[in-house]
Amino acid sequence: QDPLLNVCMDAKHHKSHPGPEGQLYGQCSPWKDNACCTANTTSEAHRDHSLLYNFNWHHCGAMPPKCKRHFIQDTCLYECSPNLGPWIQQVNSSWRRERILDVPLCREDCEEWWEDCQDAWTCKENWHEGWNWATGRNRCPWGTSCRPFGQVFPRPRDLCEKVWSGSFRYSPERRGSGRCIQMWFDPARGNPNAAAARFHA
Repeated sequence: QDPLLNVCMDAKHHKSHPGPEGQLYGQCSPWKDNACCTANTTSEAHRDHSLLYNFNWHHCGAMPPKCKRHFIQDTCLYECSPNLGPWIQQVNSSWRRERILDVPLCREDCEEWWEDCQDAWTCKENWHEGWNWATGRNRCPWGTSCRPFGQVFPRPRDLCEKVWSGSFRYSPERRGSGRCIQMWFDPARGNPNAAAARFHA
């Protein structure tokens, strides 16, 4: 058994080992046959005021639903996927011991995420750090202003690689190539990310 395959990272809400979950909520449902997340985690992932990380998507006005669904899908991938082993790194942080770095996100996933967020606004390029947490929820830091996504992230690559401090990298590979990780997939055809994890392991 390769230690990089079929594993869960050691982070805030992850199970210690992947396994089937009866029912996962909404956009997280593709992972139900083999998941690192619980049903509770997946229902929280869909809430605007999610208790997972107290993160507020609407820090610069309402995030359009077509944009927000990509961030929910990104959360589902992060919390549920057992196929991120090759990119798990140790990290010394108060809320997790491991993170992902440089996960090669399929080109279409990155481009559609960027396209669907062109009407959204934000005040920061890296959403992992530097927020004003004075109220207990992330707010834009003093001195920053809200700008359209297209100004903060001029290209799809900028959004995918910068928003979560390098968790993803933009892959030139396409969905179905077995060489990149998909945020979106049809569970009826099986999970394509298992093959990509094997390829990179």
